[in-house]
Amino acid sequence: MPSRFYDVVIVGAGPAGSYFASELTGLGHSVAVLEQKSAPGLDVCCTGIISTECFDSFGISPNVILSGVSSVKFFSPSGRYLRLQSEKVQAYVVDRLLFDQAIASNAHSQGVQYIFGSQAIDITQREDNMEIVVLCHGSREILTARAVILANGLKSRFPQKLGLGKIKSFLIGAQAEVEAKDIDEVEVYFSQQIAPGSFAWLVPTSGNKALAGLLSPSHAKSYLEKFLLSPFCQGRVTSKEIKISQKAIPLGALPHTYGDRIIVIGDAAGQVKPTTGGGIYFGHLGAKIAALVLNDALSHDDLSATRLSHYQKEWKAKIGKEISFGYHARQFYARLNDRNIERIFTILDSGGIAEELLHSSDFSFDWHRSLILAGLKSGLTYPLRKIRHKLYSQPGG
Repeated sequence: MPSRFYDVVIVGAGPAGSYFASELTGLGHSVAVLEQKSAPGLDVCCTGIISTECFDSFGISPNVILSGVSSVKFFSPSGRYLRLQSEKVQAYVVDRLLFDQAIASNAHSQGVQYIFGSQAIDITQREDNMEIVVLCHGSREILTARAVILANGLKSRFPQKLGLGKIKSFLIGAQAEVEAKDIDEVEVYFSQQIAPGSFAWLVPTSGNKALAGLLSPSHAKSYLEKFLLSPFCQGRVTSKEIKISQKAIPLGALPHTYGDRIIVIGDAAGQVKPTTGGGIYFGHLGAKIAALVLNDALSHDDLSATRLSHYQKEWKAKIGKEISFGYHARQFYARLNDRNIERIFTILDSGGIAEELLHSSDFSFDWHRSLILAGLKSGLTYPLRKIRHKLYSQPGG
């Protein structure tokens, strides 16, 4: 560790942490990033699907893109599907290893110091700095910084230790790269038997490879193993052996994403879309806001919780309603049974509602709240009320 003192130490070299590091270094501050793994992007449990808007805002090479997404098949519990096709590419499937490394490389080229194979094992708030105890290649080192950024995911124990609370609600994501055939577009599967309270997916990546995964409140690995043996995958997923990775995904925000000399961003802050479990874009937006707020605080040499509280106010103003709305939408979906879900597919298909929403000016890959509200306020109000009526007026609904 060439230096022991920095303006800012960031714990975690994911997209949010590396982007934040790049922004703050560009504003003239000394920044170090601690990463427990030996490189960014290793063993990431993520489909790598991000909107074109999100990708463009990172400003990295398109070489990390595996494919564009302009169509999706949504499968009901019985196996029927709705196929939605857009005239233009709405999202990209990126290679997460290359994606994370490209963002980190950009930050490093601006002067950010990366310290890989290093685990932050303790963080202590002092009156005039933060002390970070680091386990690096078997030996303990101590770094000091004017401020610390936590960008190390939901499992981080530091928010609770530092009095910021904890995120109590979460899902488990399970995913495996598989050999596959006849999977040429994104497929999403809805069934409480396959993925309770959520959904499963098959995402083509490159060649004869695909990502198979799902979200579940618990036992995600077991549900994924069952899904891979289901008729939806038989004859299409040809892998004999698979390695399943898992990840905890927050539902809802951390009570306090700031404190004296500390800010929390990304998954660790709960900046995740509850509807899909995607965290890259919301974490990116949180990192942008955090960099501006912290730069101002550093410039005025005021790193108090009072000044840093502007970060939470601003990011909640930007995405807080989206997270809250998505959380309640997910709770509603979790109460449905497969018969309810089948009815919804029937109405969406017969009424052409899905196509109409897809081509609405309010359609957005990232902003789901506005899309749903647009449907409620438009001529789709009656069919959507019909869905609600069918769900609660029939036996078993």
